[in-house]
Amino acid sequence: MTCTASCIRARKMLRLSLLAAGLLLLQPALAKQDDRNQPIHVVHADSMDGYNQPNTISTFKGSVLITQGTMKLTGDIAKIYTAKEDTSVDHVVVTGTPQKRPHIEQIDDNGNLMTGDADQLYYDNVNGIAILTGNAYVHQQNKGDARGAKLTYNTQTSYMVGESGNGAPVVMTFLPKQKPLPPPKKGAPANPPVPAKPVGNPAPNSSKPASSSSTRAPASASSASKE
Repeated sequence: MTCTASCIRARKMLRLSLLAAGLLLLQPALAKQDDRNQPIHVVHADSMDGYNQPNTISTFKGSVLITQGTMKLTGDIAKIYTAKEDTSVDHVVVTGTPQKRPHIEQIDDNGNLMTGDADQLYYDNVNGIAILTGNAYVHQQNKGDARGAKLTYNTQTSYMVGESGNGAPVVMTFLPKQKPLPPPKKGAPANPPVPAKPVGNPAPNSSKPASSSSTRAPASASSASKE
């Protein structure tokens, strides 16, 4: 059976579709190791002051949201510093208010979420390092959390350095490994039945037979006087 021109085109389209699907499967999921290679987007800000030139500062104010791959930065004011030789981002400084402090979050290669909050957030885009200063707090999903006056977090390796200050010590919590529950024993029900409680409480000495004195009728007053 000969294939018509439309049949040949359909086969080519099918091969191209299969090839595209294979390429999609080979692409790794974007995570912290690849975040630094992604473009930085200012998703939202109420106002902006600056221009896109080398060695300049652009200031964004009002509910600022900045993303780069899986990483998110939020705050009230964000200053983006470009590199000296081009318009790539060198570092970002985010500040906020006591009611809405600067916040950073990122998903690591294992799908765990890291979140951090502080009075000021400095993100080094060249080296992938976040420096949280002032009542800093970092939480790592399924790992633990840390508090300190200053926390330096490497988004590439998850390595962290904590510093104390103003009488506030460095505090860290390590979560235990979650162990699965042991399977029930063979022949034993998963939830053993609970024995039923007796209805009411029996009266004390109710099982003892009544004594003879308790069954004897009391003597009448007339018989007692005759005796």
